[in-house]
Amino acid sequence: MTMDYTLREWVEMAGIQPLSQAALKAQMEESGSTEEEVNARMRFMLECMREAVQDGMQENLRSVSGMTGGQASKLYRRYANGHAFCGGLLGKATAYALATAESNACMGKIVAAPTAGACGVLPGAILACMEERNISEQRAVNALLTAAAVGISIATEAGIAGAEGGCQEECGAAAAMTAAALVELEDGTAGECAEAAAFAIMNLMGLVCDPVGGLVEVPCVYRNVGAVSIAFSAADMVLSGIHCPIDPDEVILAMKEVGDALPGSLRETGEGGCAGCPSVCSKQKV
Repeated sequence: MTMDYTLREWVEMAGIQPLSQAALKAQMEESGSTEEEVNARMRFMLECMREAVQDGMQENLRSVSGMTGGQASKLYRRYANGHAFCGGLLGKATAYALATAESNACMGKIVAAPTAGACGVLPGAILACMEERNISEQRAVNALLTAAAVGISIATEAGIAGAEGGCQEECGAAAAMTAAALVELEDGTAGECAEAAAFAIMNLMGLVCDPVGGLVEVPCVYRNVGAVSIAFSAADMVLSGIHCPIDPDEVILAMKEVGDALPGSLRETGEGGCAGCPSVCSKQKV
């Protein structure tokens, strides 16, 4: 069997159970793994995420190009000093998201969630929730399973490659996965997880992929910060009782349609958008 399910199918499989339980069962059936083995794998992913944040928080961290590194520590310091507009949980999540993305840009080990370019969004949110809201490791693992189910649907119905459909398919997908994971952490239903994912995609639809010099650094690492913020707001909308007016699967298909319409210069070629700005053209390395 394969797990190429739409969001509607995931919701139907979950029924009255959390979306994470449908994802767990599907993974067990596909891989032949036990529940303990699947959970152990997710705990390993969680620990890799934690290590990436720690790595990315180093003040002296720099990428080979010199364009990124050492920025997350600045953002975290502003949050820690109580000066950040995005205080509390969101403030920590944005700093963690940037740290993970910078760790990736500096050749650190990360978990592609769903891609390297968007690797900071899900870890930033989940790890911050664990610390700020005393979320247990098992609940975090369940949230990762929910995120995985949403990611599978997006990859199946649209795609998760910036070169194919723009950064909406990377940071957009990551924000959708994270929004659903956050709803899971608040004991939301499978349907609410799907709606949160749709809201997140709506708010990032059309986002182009325009890496300076063709490197996964600028503006990539900073988009992780914006995407995690959108994930939180999408989850909050659903949890407050706001329903998504468009079918979640239709939102994914709309994202694919938009991605297909993007010109080649805005699909990871490093030619248009931010990559074409005069102030950075001289820094580009191909």
